[in-house]
Amino acid sequence: MKNRAFQQVDVFTDTAFLGNPLAVVLDGEGLSDAQMQAFARWTQLSETTFVLPPTPEGAAGGADYRVRIFTPGAELPFAGHPTLGTAHAWLKAGGQPRQSGQLVQECGVGLVSLKSVDGRWAFAAPPLQRQTPAPALLAEVLAALGLQADEVLAAQDLNNGPHWLGLLINSVDSLLALEPDHAALKRLNTKVGVAAKRETNANHSTNGLIRRANREARAFAPSTRITNDPTDLEVRAFAAPVGIAEDPVTGSLNASLAQWLMAEGHMPGHYSARQGTALGRAGQVFLSKDAQGQVWVGGDVVGCILGTVTL
Repeated sequence: MKNRAFQQVDVFTDTAFLGNPLAVVLDGEGLSDAQMQAFARWTQLSETTFVLPPTPEGAAGGADYRVRIFTPGAELPFAGHPTLGTAHAWLKAGGQPRQSGQLVQECGVGLVSLKSVDGRWAFAAPPLQRQTPAPALLAEVLAALGLQADEVLAAQDLNNGPHWLGLLINSVDSLLALEPDHAALKRLNTKVGVAAKRETNANHSTNGLIRRANREARAFAPSTRITNDPTDLEVRAFAAPVGIAEDPVTGSLNASLAQWLMAEGHMPGHYSARQGTALGRAGQVFLSKDAQGQVWVGGDVVGCILGTVTL
């Protein structure tokens, strides 16, 4: 056991306590897998990260540091808000990038590049594998969410390290009123990301209207809505298989959603997504595609806790 530098940051927000918190252990050397998992379970945050020196292969590829990412229930090969949050904490702790204005993170999916986009740090979305979901699984997931098939505009199986079933539905109001059967999603071993375009908010189905009427008090609490919110896409992430009923703001999901939705023409090459509304958060994710077709995922990070942890 020793004292290790520690930070807790809030990611995808410029206002503390409105984004997705992340615990960062800045010296993970010597910790076993079991010790890392036990600490992540204890923090009860959606993710906890441990910073390590790059492997020889990572260093040869230009990695500035290596990170291991744990939920309360499992290790992840990649995740977005831990990528941005760890980069912020590493720089705050005095980390010096090999190349000014750029960072290279080594993690389970390999090397991930970060750079400043529109004045915010952003990471390059990892390569995405996607396919049409199996009809039987899709039907079971919709039942667990309480959605009807006619409310779904598009569906895609998304894998950029983390694996998500992505759904684009026809109503922001219906999205915010969802009350999933998390036990069913855990049984199905399926993490689900659900999104709705704000411009389609007026196109409610009858099912969406009934759901909204029944749950309006919870879904539209004043603290969770922003007047004249300029966001283009509303997102929710349900991740019961890894011990998280609903994640406040999810970079990996927003990355894969952007790659899919931009490619299929559902979203433009530059947009912002809002997530966490139903949890009383106000996460903002900024998505953009450059001239080479690379999607970048950016957001603000705020430091909240600075100190040491004994591990």
